[in-house]
Order: sequence, then C-alpha cells, then structure tokens
Amino acid sequence: MAIEPGTYRLGPEDGTLTVHTRRTGTVAKAGHDLVLHVTEWSATLTVGDEPAVTLDADATSLRVREGSGGMQALDDGDRANIEQTIDDEVLKRQDIAFRSTGAEATRDGLHVTGDLTLRGATRPIAFDLAIAGGRLTGSAVVKQTDWGMKPYTALFGALKVADEVRVEIDAALSQSR
Repeated sequence: MAIEPGTYRLGPEDGTLTVHTRRTGTVAKAGHDLVLHVTEWSATLTVGDEPAVTLDADATSLRVREGSGGMQALDDGDRANIEQTIDDEVLKRQDIAFRSTGAEATRDGLHVTGDLTLRGATRPIAFDLAIAGGRLTGSAVVKQTDWGMKPYTALFGALKVADEVRVEIDAALSQSR
C-alpha cells in the first residue's frame, strides 16, 4: 500500500460511488440492469497505526446513469420513475452509513470490516480497498435481504431486482489539511 499516513476525505468531487443492480425473474428481459451513481456522499479514510473508514450517503441522491438490456431503452421518464421508486419504496429515504470496526493492511490496500446501516438496520460487512496511483478503488456486495429489505419486484413478481447489488468506489485521494 503506497500511501502516506494521514486522513483523506472523499466525496463526489473526487470520484464515483456506484451501485449496480441486475434483473431476474421469468420476464427479466423486459427489465434493465442498472448503473446508479450516488451523487451526495462523503467518506473518510484514515491511514496509520489505526486505519479506519467511514462513509455517509444520502439515500435520495441515487441517479440512474445506465440501463442495459430491456425491451426498449430507458427514457427520462423511466429514469425519474426508477429514482422515485428507490426513494419511496426501496430505501425509504433513509440515509446510508458505514463505520469500520477493523482495517488491516494488505499488499494492495486494506481489508475492511465494519457495520453498514441500510434502511435502519445495521449489519456487518467486509470488503477490500485497493490503493494505488493516488486512487482508492473497491467494491462490496450487499445482499438486500440481509438488511431486511425485500428486493423490488414488478409485473406481479415476474420481474425482480436481484437480491445482491454491487457497490463500487473509485476516487482520487487527496490528504486533508
């Protein structure tokens, strides 16, 4: 891990926090696999004797960036409808928070363990962060049902969002003053 000890603050101006969803069900081809960007978030990475990671995200700031597959391309109305559904039915306008409980240096960065609070439920999660070339990258898989969430369904359950969603971060590191 080639990074100077210190505290690094990250947000949308430094990179992207992305959520990837997949579709399942008997009519999955009618739906879209989505790429969503979280547009309001902040994270802190502390490197040194006691590494730590925090992240806070505004649950109402997810924006549809891509929709692949499906019977037809997503239009602006579809995107707005998806975003409204995420706000009202999926995340219920409840902010998202992560607090590390442990972080160990690895060859490429950090192995992080901690607590993720999603829709009012807090559960443990672990993931790896890579630190190289002045960038922080990593991903974690979140299984919605582990947080008491029922994955979104449509068409009487024939079209479903897969239980597991992948969350990725890719951001430039700049040390806080």
